[in-house]
Amino acid sequence: MKIGIGSDHAGFEMKESLKAYLCSRGMEAVDFGCQSTESTDYPDIGYPLAKAVASKNVDKGILICGTGIGMSIVANKVPGARAALAGNVRTARLSREHNNANILVLGARVIGLDEAKDITQVFLDTEFAGGRHARRVNKITMGEAGKGEG
Repeated sequence: MKIGIGSDHAGFEMKESLKAYLCSRGMEAVDFGCQSTESTDYPDIGYPLAKAVASKNVDKGILICGTGIGMSIVANKVPGARAALAGNVRTARLSREHNNANILVLGARVIGLDEAKDITQVFLDTEFAGGRHARRVNKITMGEAGKGEG
């Protein structure tokens, strides 16, 4: 599995740790930046990663900033990207099962590294449930395309 991963300066250390974690699980981590703790604008990282996920150049994405809010807003502006800010394993699981989220967003100033690894594992290992949830996700896709009320 090929996972895009990116952060701003606040999430840099968590990103680096999660990259190693992904590789330890046999996944390919594609780094979208940043490369240090020097101040970085999160849209410069979030947009390219979300576009890569939406175009299927990577299978899923992980974005990290201080709270996760900024990256969530940015990623969800890209049609085809469904970014979910998860602060615990339950929301990570439900974001995959119910919303078919393809980008996990984490807040490095809100959760610890061990919790981030647990959340990442659940996000990556959980399948989309389909069924009635597929109908709802399809309405999002139609809304992005300017069709329907979504």
